Amino acid sequence: MQDQDWLSERGAHLKKRALEERHVVPPASTSVAYQLENSQRQFQLDEPSRAMLEENLACAEGAECAVTFASGMGAISAALCNCATAGEHILSHNLLDGATCSLLKNWLPRFGIETSGADFTQLESARRHLRPNTRVLYFESPVNLDLRLIDIAAVAEWAREINRERRPEQRLWMIVDNTLATPYGQRPLRLGADLVVSSLTKNIGGFGADLGGMVAGPSVFENSWMSFRKDFGGLLSPRNAWHFLVYGLPTLPVRFRQQQESAMKLARFLERHPCIEKVAYPGLESFPQRELARRQMQDYDGRFAPGTMIHFRLREPVPNTGENARKFIDYLANHAYAITMAASLGQIRTLVEHPYSMSGAPLDPGGIRLSVGLEKADDLIHELSEALETVFQPENHRP
Repeated sequence: MQDQDWLSERGAHLKKRALEERHVVPPASTSVAYQLENSQRQFQLDEPSRAMLEENLACAEGAECAVTFASGMGAISAALCNCATAGEHILSHNLLDGATCSLLKNWLPRFGIETSGADFTQLESARRHLRPNTRVLYFESPVNLDLRLIDIAAVAEWAREINRERRPEQRLWMIVDNTLATPYGQRPLRLGADLVVSSLTKNIGGFGADLGGMVAGPSVFENSWMSFRKDFGGLLSPRNAWHFLVYGLPTLPVRFRQQQESAMKLARFLERHPCIEKVAYPGLESFPQRELARRQMQDYDGRFAPGTMIHFRLREPVPNTGENARKFIDYLANHAYAITMAASLGQIRTLVEHPYSMSGAPLDPGGIRLSVGLEKADDLIHELSEALETVFQPENHRP
């Protein structure tokens, strides 16, 4: 109830502002420069669509402020580089999105920032990787590539224990990538995280038409994030900001609920299918971390929100080869209408990919990732059934 009261208060503020400006739909801005009222305002004025979007995102995440970027990686870079500097260390979960992994391994070390990985699902083990100069704990939950969950509240308590023994300038910052769950399905700041990052390109944008990213957290970071955005060329364009503001964020709850309902039907179908070895979906009773999922993945009304992503593994004639997974993906790419093979997620279209082939990460060769869209669940099940039948019983397939 406390979260709902806070959000209602913030929502009332945004509604009052909209009434004052008399906009039913905020006007699209096409200008990149604005007339100043006085010399004191020159570094304080922001593009209006972007500013309104940031207010709404801060409200959605339960944050003091939010700053948008041209991409999710722009937001992640700003979050990490404002919490760690040369000679300091970032400890991340050992499985991350490919671009984030590249940033940590290939680029931040060039600026003198040390990085390493640990298994954040096993906190006792992860503790051994902490260093005196560690400044950031970074992870995704659910993890993009295999949907494992990390206990956000438990990591936050660990970080608080460490910070009680450190001077303020040596404090540890906890950053969570909330792209898969979205603020509709999970709010890491309310669970104890310091900062939250998201790709606006994915579920929040929802339509696969615009690139963007966001970081949200304490207002003490706002000016620094905005300076980083300016100096590193990470500004979100007015056009993209307007689309996220008008189409993406307002439709997120209705899209997410429908996609989530379909995801549950597909996950149950796959779990029952004899050609499927394993299914990972937080909504299934068989999900190993189901209790944690129910505790931290909740919408604004406290309802369980297991998300729109499914990860599953086909049975293979020879273990760890991924032979059937590749045949399955290739069949869908060439024959399916409702399911599209694409290296993305969180869109109104159902997207499938073979992470082992696309991410370069050390993953299960037989794993398949499915991002469920707005198509009818029965149509999606039909195409999955046809692909599985073709892979496992090729003699029955009729072109």
